[in-house]
Amino acid sequence: MRSDVMKKGVTRAPHRSLLYAMGWVKEEMERPLIGIVNSANDFVPGHKHLHQISAAVKEGVRLAGGTPLEFFTIGVCDGLAMNHQGMHYSLASRELIADSIEVMVQAHPLDGLVFIPNCDKIVPGMLMAAARLNLPAVFVSGGPMLAGRFQGQPADLNSLFEAVGRVKAGTMTAAELQELEESACPGCGSCSGMFTANSMNCITEALGMGLPGNGTVPAVAAARVRLAKKAGITVMQAVRDELTPAKVLTPAAFANALTLDMALGCSTNTVLHLPAIAHEAGITLALDDIQAISERTPQLCKLAPAGADHIEDLAAAGGVQAVLKRLAEKDLVDTGCLTVSGRTIGEQLAEAKILDENVIRPFTNPYSTTGGIAVLWGNLAPNGAVVKQGAVAPEMMQKTGPARVFNSEEEAVAAIYGGKIKAGDVIVIRYEGPKGGPGMREMLTPTSAVAGMGLDKDVALITDGRFSGATRGASIGHVSPEAMEGGPIAVVEEGDLIAIDIPARKLELLVSEEELQQRLANLKQPQPKITTGYLARYARQVTSANTGAVFREVDVT
Repeated sequence: MRSDVMKKGVTRAPHRSLLYAMGWVKEEMERPLIGIVNSANDFVPGHKHLHQISAAVKEGVRLAGGTPLEFFTIGVCDGLAMNHQGMHYSLASRELIADSIEVMVQAHPLDGLVFIPNCDKIVPGMLMAAARLNLPAVFVSGGPMLAGRFQGQPADLNSLFEAVGRVKAGTMTAAELQELEESACPGCGSCSGMFTANSMNCITEALGMGLPGNGTVPAVAAARVRLAKKAGITVMQAVRDELTPAKVLTPAAFANALTLDMALGCSTNTVLHLPAIAHEAGITLALDDIQAISERTPQLCKLAPAGADHIEDLAAAGGVQAVLKRLAEKDLVDTGCLTVSGRTIGEQLAEAKILDENVIRPFTNPYSTTGGIAVLWGNLAPNGAVVKQGAVAPEMMQKTGPARVFNSEEEAVAAIYGGKIKAGDVIVIRYEGPKGGPGMREMLTPTSAVAGMGLDKDVALITDGRFSGATRGASIGHVSPEAMEGGPIAVVEEGDLIAIDIPARKLELLVSEEELQQRLANLKQPQPKITTGYLARYARQVTSANTGAVFREVDVT
């Protein structure tokens, strides 16, 4: 066992003494040591119950003959960090999460790991760590929040962000807003739509790193506790079988994950995280690969914010396994891929059932013949841009309009709420990329403001930053290269015409090539917004969004 280097032999007597100091008995020391990587904190509603999940995982580990050792990571709540300085730290926390787990696991040799994530950057950060460390590992998330109810209709966190715009527009009262804010998020779990956290938890299941149900069993269900116990039992079998992430995280597994992504209409943030996880596994996942999978995969589900269904509805319809089963009908997933359960995807799908074809549509009636996410290219985004096309109104799929240019999210939000944006405008928000932000802030506030003020079918938004999984409308993000790297988005001028053609995968600034090159030659970059602390170091190391915003490899020769 890997942990033997810490606990066996005469020279390890001091180490064993430290373990005895914690009340251990010899029998515990002789068992495999399993790290329980918990992201619990008191800030995040998705984490409120993770101590209960952790306790169940530990029970499972002990039932199967292991000794659990829990440690914790940081975790940012994107909702609480939204539209103030805190959002600079959200994406940047992903690298810290992966690095901190590496530190703990390498400093204290363990035999296996159970990861307990919930919420946006924690899931990918933990998956990056699992791929990097390559120890037997199982994921069990905290699960999704149930949807709330407001005036007889389902509600969620995104309903609040859009309601702010409705209040500003005079179509909702302050009293109604207060009623909504007390009912939209009814309890613990990751926010109830197909936002980034739930997208990544579902994708973890398709990758084979989580057990069936990981993405959709509600946080408050007893089945979630049972799943946690099973995760503890399963990791012990993985240790015995030497089943490591390298055997699970194959190119075919990433293709399966992206296929599920497209069928569900997941958050555009998955296009940041999957390439970063693949990078840790030694696999290159480019935007071209992502677009190819989107082109062949129909969108079969439309969950909030794009539609009325929530994660609990997907769970009732059969969950992720049911969607994978449907995709397997057309050979769109590789059923031979191995999972942490020790079974293949195909063996797991033998138990899956599609229980509601209104939630998981048949191939004869898809929402779209292509995937929920599209990659756009053109002179405005030479290295690509990303849009959640499954959440775009039909009338906005092709659009040409004048640019309204802003150098920060705050400037754009002030203009939207100030009534300065008109139907037909194309809002451009730049210097919000991984380096320029820094941290590539998630911009749910401007997109929700546009939707709340009734302009989501009339106004497009383009940025080198990124959007929340809760975003809907013609919101095009991840424009690469970003402005701070000298990308063409840096030289867009007020009133320039921009042409968006999502079906043709095009994003074009309608100026001559000569004019564009002249502007780029004359570009003078602003000073970095933040020059001290972690964010300054992050900005110096991070790459553009098309790479997954991974850190640059440093040549030390």
